[in-house]
Amino acid sequence: MIGMKIRIALVGAGMFGGDVHARAFADLQLNGIAGQLSRAGLDRWSRDLAPVQFELVAVATRSESSALRAQAAFKAATGGEPRIFFGEEPWNDLLRDIPDLDVIAVATPDHLHTPVILKALEAAVHVLTEKPMCLAIDEADQIIELATSKDRIVAVDMHKRYDPDHLRIRDDIKNRIGDPLYGLAVLEEPLEVSTSTFKWVEQSDPFSYVGPHWTDLIYHYYGSKPVSLTAVGQKKRLIRDGINAFDAVQVRVDFENGMSISFHNNWITPPDFEGPVNQGHEIVGADGKVESDQQYRGFRFWSQGKGSRTSNNHFTREVVRPDGSRAYVGYGVDSLIAGLVAICRMKFLNETREAVAGSYPTAEEARITVAIVHAARIVRDLNFSYLQQGKGAPVSARFGADGITIVDPNRAAEGAGHVFERIYDKPL
Repeated sequence: MIGMKIRIALVGAGMFGGDVHARAFADLQLNGIAGQLSRAGLDRWSRDLAPVQFELVAVATRSESSALRAQAAFKAATGGEPRIFFGEEPWNDLLRDIPDLDVIAVATPDHLHTPVILKALEAAVHVLTEKPMCLAIDEADQIIELATSKDRIVAVDMHKRYDPDHLRIRDDIKNRIGDPLYGLAVLEEPLEVSTSTFKWVEQSDPFSYVGPHWTDLIYHYYGSKPVSLTAVGQKKRLIRDGINAFDAVQVRVDFENGMSISFHNNWITPPDFEGPVNQGHEIVGADGKVESDQQYRGFRFWSQGKGSRTSNNHFTREVVRPDGSRAYVGYGVDSLIAGLVAICRMKFLNETREAVAGSYPTAEEARITVAIVHAARIVRDLNFSYLQQGKGAPVSARFGADGITIVDPNRAAEGAGHVFERIYDKPL
């Protein structure tokens, strides 16, 4: 058992990479993985994986200053000093200079996930990526094909699956409320995300950014694929700051099992709001209903000059150890752990990709969310244009054995072409 080690490189050290990923990897480097496994229902492998050592060997970012900050923070927490890489595509130098890497953790802006994932797989390196896995369905197919040929894992951080409330819904409440009829899922981000935290919001939108959490969760609950969707978006608030991006997007998805779920997302919540984000979902079934408010869980506090505040103590939290150091736990970490356990099982226990596939959010499952995000983006843009022209929002998308089809009645009405336009010709 001596010499069992997982060598990790982190690409992207911003809001999520520099906090959740780096903090999780620091605890793994100091104390191993065994103590984390029961939270994710993976304690069957606690003894087998207890000897495994973890090392963050590199951090790659766009700028040298951000790489140095991430390196210094990790050194202060662990004593370890990962190598730094920086530039427009720092993952290329990283993969060239560290040939014995086991895992690349991808926490880049959404539109940069695919090039990092593909380069890692080409080098036969496992991948742990933030959601969405990618933004286009053909990219998802490319990732899955390469992962299969290289016999490597692509684990996607779909951490809402691991929220204790969601586990209760999946394993218990879902069965009590009967066949699902309709539902609503909301995730509203603070204004600072779109105006200062991220510089790439014009290349994305709030549904593509955080909607995948909910689309994956609904698919995880029921295993039912989408059959159609419609989408609209609004541009009013960010335009005032010279940012040509959607303030909010609403997407309604209809599924094979007959349920219809509406996903509402924005990133313009004013800073005065009492929580980090506003989020929750509800599902109406034939025999009942479940409501789950992830913003306000009954924990509220206020103080002089600070207003009333709420916190999500389930996502991540610090637990003080006897020596005064702080463990970092929560469902935000559990999702990363699940992917790393699958990788460890392959490397050290000689298990196959097929054998471990049910234990973490896979690329094949992420493909469903990517298909929804891809189609919603096209439908949203067409409907936005038509609404500005006073022509309503009639565009929708259809999913089926023949692929993904955009349905646009205005095209025929204007003599511009056929109502149906196939944008993808493979089944989901």
